[in-house]
Amino acid sequence: MYQLTKISSALAALGLSTFLLMGQSFAATNDNNTNATNDNSANATSNANNETVASKAASNTVNKQAAANNATDISPVTNGVSQKVAGNSRAAVSLNKFLPTIKYTTENLPAVAQKINAAAWKKGTKIDRNVGTKLQALLNWNQNGVGPVDGYWGKNTIKAMQAFQKANGLTVTNDLNNETWQALTKNEKLMTQPVLVSYQLSEADVNIKTTSIPAGAEAKAKLDGMYYESVTEGLAEKFHISEKYLKTLNPTAKFTAGETITVYNPGNPNMKPVSRVVADKATETLYAYDAKDNLIASYPTTVGSTATPSPTGTHTVEVKVHEPNYTYTGNDGSKAIIPPGPNNPVGLVWIGLSKPSYGIHGSPDPARISRQASAGCIRLTNWDALALLGVIQNGATVEFK
Repeated sequence: MYQLTKISSALAALGLSTFLLMGQSFAATNDNNTNATNDNSANATSNANNETVASKAASNTVNKQAAANNATDISPVTNGVSQKVAGNSRAAVSLNKFLPTIKYTTENLPAVAQKINAAAWKKGTKIDRNVGTKLQALLNWNQNGVGPVDGYWGKNTIKAMQAFQKANGLTVTNDLNNETWQALTKNEKLMTQPVLVSYQLSEADVNIKTTSIPAGAEAKAKLDGMYYESVTEGLAEKFHISEKYLKTLNPTAKFTAGETITVYNPGNPNMKPVSRVVADKATETLYAYDAKDNLIASYPTTVGSTATPSPTGTHTVEVKVHEPNYTYTGNDGSKAIIPPGPNNPVGLVWIGLSKPSYGIHGSPDPARISRQASAGCIRLTNWDALALLGVIQNGATVEFK
């Protein structure tokens, strides 16, 4: 839970940044033995200009005719370059700024990668890791996020499949069926796109700032930045893949500059402007809609907890911050400003709402999305939060369901 307050006119006259005052935040696993870290108060700031916007009405009706639109407007088809969107629209400029461009090839792919790229599912067959990876890619490319790609048929993959079914007017099921597989594979251009690709590591990929993240807020505040703890953590987030799976696909890799490794191809993000999002607590999914109320994207999310539930009702986007700081306030009133970075408690994004104390933000631990608790906010992977930041409109409606 993160509280938003507006700066006074006197501070505004001095040109100081808007402050986002944020309340208690914690992450807890869903295991029987739940551990939680409680932060009594915090704030996020940014050197970038924050945007304050007016409220905007949006329909509550789900358009079941989105299938036709999705079939013709799929944007993730790539040809040697991933996450580089065309055009000069505001969304295109923002997305190209926030997401790293990935140049890849399909040359010299190992046998396991070739097998995954050629994988297909048939009714009655088990979803092994080859088909699972292909399925996760197809869901991602259709703008239904699965979290870190790991090749396994699990909670977030099932939710993404169900969001895809919903967007395309299909029967919502708990298991993959022929109808869904046919819908996922009907776009020929998308089907020719490789799931796993070869990528040559650059100096910029491996010569990154890393740090050991301490447990306490005061110790974190002494860091120069909340950087990745390892090169492989940074690469895993760049390619939207679990760190373990990245290492499995590259068992002999040293992850040094000039080395060619096998990675997941993220495709391109949703480019359609988002006018409304719905945070569904039951499915732990954030659904994104366009101005015509078509369901255009979904993201696995953590929304609140039993101890600190999320709000109800409809709110609007008030402020958008890239690379926020995070200020921890202790019980004695002392403050510790935690610097920006991917391992910041709110990740790389803060989208503050008109409802004080709440927002949409990133996460330092993508693998725990939908498997943790939040203090009422909407928590996404950093890459999903960045993709949403690039397209969510000023004043977009945010509903908690």
